[in-house]
Amino acid sequence: MTTLRDITRRATIVTTALIVGLTASYAPSQAAEGEARTTITDHPGAPATMLQQFEDLTGRPVGDLDKVLAVDTGGRNLTGDQLEALATGKEVDGVKVVGTIPGSRDVLGTTMADLADGAYDGKGDGGTATSLLFASSTPDGREWCLTMCVASGKSVWECLLSRRTGELILTLGFAGSTTLGETKAAFEKANGVAVEGPYSVDTLIGDREPSADEIKTLLDGKDIESMRRVATVDGPDPGWALVDLAEKSGVVYAKTKGHLFSLNLPFLGRFLVFCVSQDNGKTWKCSAKKWGGF
Repeated sequence: MTTLRDITRRATIVTTALIVGLTASYAPSQAAEGEARTTITDHPGAPATMLQQFEDLTGRPVGDLDKVLAVDTGGRNLTGDQLEALATGKEVDGVKVVGTIPGSRDVLGTTMADLADGAYDGKGDGGTATSLLFASSTPDGREWCLTMCVASGKSVWECLLSRRTGELILTLGFAGSTTLGETKAAFEKANGVAVEGPYSVDTLIGDREPSADEIKTLLDGKDIESMRRVATVDGPDPGWALVDLAEKSGVVYAKTKGHLFSLNLPFLGRFLVFCVSQDNGKTWKCSAKKWGGF
C-alpha cells in the first residue's frame, strides 16, 4: 500500500486543493462558499461507506487508505494546510495527535468510535479524539486525499474531503560530458513528449545543493535563497556539454553550480529543466516536471 511518506520521497508534490464533499444522510448538497459535507451515522463499516460516498459524488477514486490520525483539535476548525501538515507527520499548534493507525481493509470495516482513541482495537469506547483524519492516495502518487471527520454528537460524524492533485518531478543523473541536446532528449523520452528549444540557459551559483522544495520553486519559474542567477545565455548550442556551460556563460568557479534551461512545451508554453553539480561539473542531477498528457 502506498503511503504519503513514500509519495513525498519519490515525488515533489505541487498541491492545489479542490474541496468537495457530501451532506446529510449521504445526499450531496452544496454548502457555503462552494463546499459540501456529509453527515455519517456511525456503524460497522462507516469509514468505507464515507469514502465510497465521496467516490460516488466526485466520480473519481479516493485511492488506498494509507493511515488514520485521531486528533484533538481543541474545538477548532483546521485549514487544508494544517491537515496536510498533520498527515505528513508535522506538528500543528493547539492540535494533539492521539494516535496513528495504519490503513487496511479491516480499518475500513470498523466504526468511527473504535478509531477515536487512536487505536484499532475493536473496543469503540473511551475515545479522546474530536476528529479523525483519513489519508489516502492513488497508486501512481498523482493524487491524494485528506478527509477530516469531526464528531458531532454521540454517534454522528461530519466529514469534508480535500482532494489534492500533484505534478511529479522527474530527476535524472548525467555525466558532465552529456550535451545539452542529449539532456533534452532524455527528458523527452521520460515524458513521452517532444519539446522545443532550448531557448536560454541561466547559470546559478551557491554554497549548497537546493532542497526539493527549492527545486520545485525553480521549476515554477521563481527565485530561491540558496542560489542566485549570475548569467543568462540566449540560444545555447545543443552540442555544449554540461561541464562546459558555466565557463561558456562566463562563470569560472563556484562550490555549487546550477543551470536552468528554458524550453517550450507545445500548446502549454515554457518548460523548465534544472541541473545542479557539486563536483565541478563531473556529474549532474537534473530535474523537470513530469508531463503526463492533456
